[in-house]
Amino acid sequence: MILTVTLNTALDITYGLPEVVRHGSNRVTVTQQAGGKGVNVARVLTALGRPALVTGLAGGSTGRAVRAELAAAGIAEDLVPLAGEGRRTVAVVESRHGDTTVYLEPGPAVTAGEWQEFAVRYERLLAGAEAVVLSGSLPPTLPEDTYRRLVLTAHRHGVPAVLDTAGPALLAALGAGPALVKPNAAELAAATGTDDPLAGAQALRAAGARAVVASLGPDGLLACAPEGRWRARLPERLSGNPTGAGDSAVAALAAGLVDGTPWPERLRQAAALSAATVAAALAGRFDPAARARLLGLVEVEALAP
Repeated sequence: MILTVTLNTALDITYGLPEVVRHGSNRVTVTQQAGGKGVNVARVLTALGRPALVTGLAGGSTGRAVRAELAAAGIAEDLVPLAGEGRRTVAVVESRHGDTTVYLEPGPAVTAGEWQEFAVRYERLLAGAEAVVLSGSLPPTLPEDTYRRLVLTAHRHGVPAVLDTAGPALLAALGAGPALVKPNAAELAAATGTDDPLAGAQALRAAGARAVVASLGPDGLLACAPEGRWRARLPERLSGNPTGAGDSAVAALAAGLVDGTPWPERLRQAAALSAATVAAALAGRFDPAARARLLGLVEVEALAP
């Protein structure tokens, strides 16, 4: 089982329309589902037939809606309820231009007692996990070293940790030695002060990450690991909703970590799954036909050491 941790779960609301009329009225289609990066990872893993379990924090009526949707979707969860109201995210998808704009609420306060309940549950769940994915933003009251502590706890249980976060939370966790970190290009540049993705990935490894995979949008994936360095990309660019594409890449990378898949094939799977997510309408979903087609198109290049 792959355990996914989402400390800032959300109710994801997607508005669809051909084109936004600025300063005017817009009629939209509406869909909603449980969200947060770890939730998206678990949704993708479940669709791939991989056992996955969602844990983390879920607040108020929004949290109850999150749990109800996960149950309806057949996604296993063991979330800790919070007294505070959980957050919502709103994605506005304009089909005419292929543009997506996302609005993110900050999340609820977490009390000391609620955190202690989660910490006990997390240790218990690690006992049955082959890997743990720690991903997404932190609620505003949790300290910056929260992921560092969760990585160290996973180490004590012999469970490799995959980390997908940004900013101070990412930097604070690197010294704990996560098995893999997965920033996007902007997060990598912000964390390292360089716009060169390879130099940035090497800097994160020097700071403690065992392996780094950077998602570079249309430019694919860049991996820097003890076994070597690779770039994976598609010869074509896809239009659609990129929300959740990075989470799909994380799902494939976590599965490859558990299976011991060689890095070139691990990246091929991650790149194809990520691109197939762009072709789907909602985060945490992917187009199976697109994934099957794209697997044969992904180009993986070994980079000089």
